[in-house]
Amino acid sequence: MSAHMDQLIAQFENFQAKVRQAEASFAGVGDMQERIAQVENSVTSPDGTVTVVAGAGGTVTGIRLAPGAVRLGSDQLAATIMKTLRQAVAGAVQQQAGIVDTTFGDAFGVNLSDQVREAQAEAFGTAAEEPASTPQAPAPQAQPRKRRPGPPDDDDYFDQNILRR
Repeated sequence: MSAHMDQLIAQFENFQAKVRQAEASFAGVGDMQERIAQVENSVTSPDGTVTVVAGAGGTVTGIRLAPGAVRLGSDQLAATIMKTLRQAVAGAVQQQAGIVDTTFGDAFGVNLSDQVREAQAEAFGTAAEEPASTPQAPAPQAQPRKRRPGPPDDDDYFDQNILRR
């Protein structure tokens, strides 16, 4: 009976150690989420006519065209926008993968950054070692715009009689 009890105690202690290890691994989740929310990658085309800003998850948060951009032909401008957009999104996704790797890479033995680079290399036809974009420091956060009040809800008939007499 004593050997059986010792075995149960050892199993319980092993279980507690794994719980502590899991808690330590996931302690950085809140910080990771905050850092991911701050991801921003800005890329300007080589000719300076197009700038694209991408955020977490590759969401495009801004596109700026220089005054000279309108002088480009429509096909060239479209191609420049698309190339710059792909680079901005790729860089933002790489930054996000790096944050996840920093937080969980060792715990799960996965290198998400390498996987992202390989997927981007396949999708964009670039070498896996060469990132599709160079991450840049985040721009200062602008104050959120205040929204104008919207038009009144035309579907709200509660204060009106919709039947005619």
